[in-house]
Amino acid sequence: MTETTLTRADKFGYGLGDTACNLVWQTIMLFMAYFYTDVYGLSPAHMGTMFLAVRVIDAVFDIGMGALADRTRTAKGQFRPWILWFAVPFGLVCMMTFYTPDLSYGGKLAYAYVSYALLSLLYSTINVPYCAMINNLSQTSAGRVSLQSWRFAMSACGGLIVSLAALPLVAWLGHGNLQQGYFHAMVLIGALGTVLLLVCYRLTHEKYISPPETSRVSVWQDIAVLTKSREWLSLFILNVVNLVAVIFKAGVVIYFCNYVLSRPDLVTTFLTVSIVAAFFGALCSGIFFKNYDKVKGFKICMLLEAVLLAVLYFIPADSIAVILALIVAINFIQLLATPLQWALLSDVVDVLERQTGRKLSGIVFSTNLFAIKLGIALGGALIGWLLAWSGYTGGATQQGADAVHTIRLIFTLYPALLVVALVLIIGRYRSDNGVRTGLAKVS
Repeated sequence: MTETTLTRADKFGYGLGDTACNLVWQTIMLFMAYFYTDVYGLSPAHMGTMFLAVRVIDAVFDIGMGALADRTRTAKGQFRPWILWFAVPFGLVCMMTFYTPDLSYGGKLAYAYVSYALLSLLYSTINVPYCAMINNLSQTSAGRVSLQSWRFAMSACGGLIVSLAALPLVAWLGHGNLQQGYFHAMVLIGALGTVLLLVCYRLTHEKYISPPETSRVSVWQDIAVLTKSREWLSLFILNVVNLVAVIFKAGVVIYFCNYVLSRPDLVTTFLTVSIVAAFFGALCSGIFFKNYDKVKGFKICMLLEAVLLAVLYFIPADSIAVILALIVAINFIQLLATPLQWALLSDVVDVLERQTGRKLSGIVFSTNLFAIKLGIALGGALIGWLLAWSGYTGGATQQGADAVHTIRLIFTLYPALLVVALVLIIGRYRSDNGVRTGLAKVS
C-alpha cells in the first residue's frame, strides 16, 4: 500500500499530543492516590471508591465520544478539531483538580468527585479523537507503528517532565504547604499541556478521511460489529488487565520508597529512571520488531517483564542499585511492547473496514480506552482497598508490617501475575483472520 511518506515533522507533531496528555496521565498515575490520601485528606477507602466510580462513568463516556468522533466531519479535519476545541478547558480543569478547598470533609469529598470527573471527561474529549486520528495520518501498518513509536517516546518525555519537576515544584512553590504546592505546580503543568496540544493541532494533518456516511447507523450497531471480532475482544480484555498492572506499579511508587525502602528522597530518582527507560523502550520498538510478528513480540516482552517483577519482590530493601536496575529493565520492556499493542488496534480497524465498508477508528479506539479507564478504575480502587485492609494510615511516618508488605506485593508480585495473564489473553488474537501482525519496514 503506497502513501505519502511520513516526515519527522508529522511524527513529532503527532507525538506532541501524547506529551501533553501524559503530563496529566502520569500525574494521575504517580501522584493522585498519594495526593488524595496524604495531602488532600481523604481516607484510602473513599479515595478507592471515588476512583472506581469516576472511571466507570468516564469509560462509558469514551464509547459515546468515539462514536461522535467517527461521525465528525469539518473543514479542519475529522479528529484533530477536538484537540483545538478542548485544549484550554482541559488545562484549566487540570489545575482545579489539584486545588484543596477549605471545606468540611463531606464538602471536600464532593469537590474531589466533581473535579476529578470533569478532568476525566475532558481528557476523553481530547484523547479519544487523538488516538483514533492515527488511521487518518497513515494507511500502512509500518507507518502506524512508526507513529506509535514516536508517540510513546514523546509520551515518555511528558512523563519525564512530571517525574523530574513535579515534586521539586511542589516543594518550591508550596514553601512547606503541600496543598498550595500541588496546586501551583499543576497550574504550570496544565498550562504547558494546553500549549503542547495546540502545537499538535497545528502540526498534524489528516490525509485519509473517509467521506461522510449517507446512512444512519447507531452506536449500538457499531458496538455489535465490534463484539463479533475476536481480535477486538482480545485487545479489550488485555487493556483492562494491563492497566490494573500498570496502576499497581505506578500508583504505589511513592508508598514503596517511603515505607518499604524508607527512602522518600528516592521518589524522584525512581520516577525519572522509569520514564527514561520507557522513552528508549518506545524508540526501540520499531527497530527491534520491524520484521517480527507483533503478537509474538508482545508475548516475549510480557514474559520477560513478569520474571523481572517476580525477582524484584525478593530483592532486599537496602539493595538500591539492584532495585533501580530492575525497574529500568521492567519499564524498558513494557514500553518496547506498547507500540505493538496499539498497532494491533489499527489492524483491527482495517479488517472491520474491509468487512463492513465503514471506517470505525473512533469506536475501536474509544472502546479500548474504555477498557483502559476500567483497568485504571479497578487498579486505583484495589490500591485504596488493599491499603485500607492492611491498616495503612495516611500521613503517618511509620506503617505497620502488614501495610508495608502489602505495598511490596502491589508493586511486584501482583502485577507480575497480571502480566502473565496478558500472555494468555493475547494468545486469542488470531493472526490468520486477515489481521496483519507482521511488521514491514518502518517508514
